[in-house]
Amino acid sequence: MFPIPARFGYDNQATMQPIAIHADRAFTPFEEISDAVVVIHGSKIIDVGSRGTVVLPRGAREISMRGQTVVPGFVDVHIHGAGGHDVMEGTPEALEIIAATVARHGTTSMVATTVTASEIETSDSVGGIARFILKSGQHAIRDLAAEIVGIHFEGPFISPVRRGVHPADWIIPPSQPFLSMLLKEARGMGLLLTLAPELPGALELIAAARKAGLVVSLGHTDANYEQARAAIDAGATHAAHVYNAMRPFSHRGTGVIGAILTSPKVSAELIADGVHVDEAAMLMLIGLKTPERVILVSDGTSGTGMPDGKYKLGMFELTVSGGVCRNSERKLAGSTLTLDRALRNIVALGVPLGAALRMVTANPARQIGLGSRKGVLAAGADADLVFLDDKLEVSGVMTRGAGLAQA
Repeated sequence: MFPIPARFGYDNQATMQPIAIHADRAFTPFEEISDAVVVIHGSKIIDVGSRGTVVLPRGAREISMRGQTVVPGFVDVHIHGAGGHDVMEGTPEALEIIAATVARHGTTSMVATTVTASEIETSDSVGGIARFILKSGQHAIRDLAAEIVGIHFEGPFISPVRRGVHPADWIIPPSQPFLSMLLKEARGMGLLLTLAPELPGALELIAAARKAGLVVSLGHTDANYEQARAAIDAGATHAAHVYNAMRPFSHRGTGVIGAILTSPKVSAELIADGVHVDEAAMLMLIGLKTPERVILVSDGTSGTGMPDGKYKLGMFELTVSGGVCRNSERKLAGSTLTLDRALRNIVALGVPLGAALRMVTANPARQIGLGSRKGVLAAGADADLVFLDDKLEVSGVMTRGAGLAQA
């Protein structure tokens, strides 16, 4: 990892000068391009192709990133925090640090993910995140930072049996008034809702959430196969951190995992840190779902990018030891994973780089409705770029035209 100060490299937005970045290859990620050129103007990509096929704009500044592979910025749809801060703090200071921390590891877009808490704490947090997103959209990007594109509501409509580390005191049955409160505070920034589909009222809440434009995710659930299938039929199209906080799979009782694995409608999150899911289980998920329906997520906490110690997840404390997060009961409590490491772990399993890249770029962007703007190298998309060396280590990052470390 290269050292990144708060602001560095080439500020394309300040000058509005077109730039042409040359790299050994690019993954769009649907196509591999050799001897690649990416042309950027302001915060947008205006052309991508191989040298000789791209006409450079007059006055374009050319930058060489030889020895590098350029790929779209990573999109994380399930992240709670980083850099010593949690999204539930809801303050501009906390959110800025989180966004800057993950950008250093190639995440250029993220969905701020809440955790089960009291109604007032949840309301305050969601409101703070929404205000930050809306205010950020009014200003040009000057610093390297992931864009917070929306909010993922993880809970409080989850199973007490499969709650993981979510506080039991604040888990509630599916409630349309509570959902209405979340949506009001989110001010149009809500993107994802994770719930347990077996709970009374869940199917009705799925319908309400879909009507409000949310992607509905199955998670923290003890659902059997039939209950999960009913939720999918009602409109659920996503599954949070598959295998974790779910009823285990059995050959005679396949449960929610069986429904997820066999439904082409559902995209499956995977925490590929080598702690949450065994390698064989990861390969089984990718093989059955295909790489097009798997989304790598970090489930990152405030301990991400920090030394071992004590940190917060929502309103409770966790301990990071050896890079692994646990609560006071020794239960896994999120992770310190970053998406660049998740990518390397998946490639190490034998998954081709192009397919693995789609799991951290195009797939998550498509799932949250941003497939034309995020997760792709294409004309009109945001200038979110990541540069990888031959070991797939991040050597440079650009977020909406700002930043860039030169190799």
